[in-house]
Amino acid sequence: MKTSIFLLLLFPFFVVAQSIHPKTPDDVVEQIKQHVTCDWMSNTVDVYKAGDPQTPLKGIAVCMFADMPTLKKAVELGCNFIIVHEPVFYSHLDETANLQNDPVFEEKKAFIDKNKLVIFRFHDHIHKTEPDGVYKGMIDQLELESCSVDGSLTHFRLPRQSVKKYAETLKKQLGMETVRVIGDPEMEFTNVGIALGAPGGQRHLQMLSEPRMEVMVAGEANEWETYSYVNDAAAQGKNKAVIFVGHVKSEEAGMKYCAQWLKGFISEMPIHFIENVPNFSTL
Repeated sequence: MKTSIFLLLLFPFFVVAQSIHPKTPDDVVEQIKQHVTCDWMSNTVDVYKAGDPQTPLKGIAVCMFADMPTLKKAVELGCNFIIVHEPVFYSHLDETANLQNDPVFEEKKAFIDKNKLVIFRFHDHIHKTEPDGVYKGMIDQLELESCSVDGSLTHFRLPRQSVKKYAETLKKQLGMETVRVIGDPEMEFTNVGIALGAPGGQRHLQMLSEPRMEVMVAGEANEWETYSYVNDAAAQGKNKAVIFVGHVKSEEAGMKYCAQWLKGFISEMPIHFIENVPNFSTL
């Protein structure tokens, strides 16, 4: 009896000790799996891309692309677990067989190994959870929530304005110097849709073919698909235009939202959102 009482008195101290015990990336991923609103898929790109998942956790960095500047920033911030939205090694499935002996790949891998970084891709399930975390973050960044048509995450109605004027607004909201406009910059519109990332040209065409769709804000696309379609539509006098902001900026606010979402159930570790530096310059 005395032993039982003694253990009960010590139990709160065991709980405290457990709460401050260093977590691992695996612990974080298990928490993510519990907090998404969809079933975790067996066929998914959301897997570890580098490192040992049982590495003691120092800090978490969240980003769009785990490029070299981002990885260096993560190390500078004391983070050894990187949660990234897009591929790390230049292909959708991060296949590296054809990169062996490639100097760029080898140096990046060496940096990851030297700093004992663990990288996990979080793409499919943040999109499938409710609400879609990437769209939620971007809608907040673009201040579109109050303009949603019937609660849609893709269709919005804005005050009448020109494509050129709205492009200027987007540049300020996303911190960009330039965007690409396909169609007439002076065209006026009220209906706008968003197609984040790279859903494919055929998805763009499907959305643009809708009568209510006048302007699309998009990430990236093949020039022989969306670009050609919209240029033809404009030449035919149809009220169609696309503003391309690039893949990174079209989804990045979603990963900023992801970092805040993680803080809702992970409190023991620092979590940093790292913004990607521009991946091209305009001369």
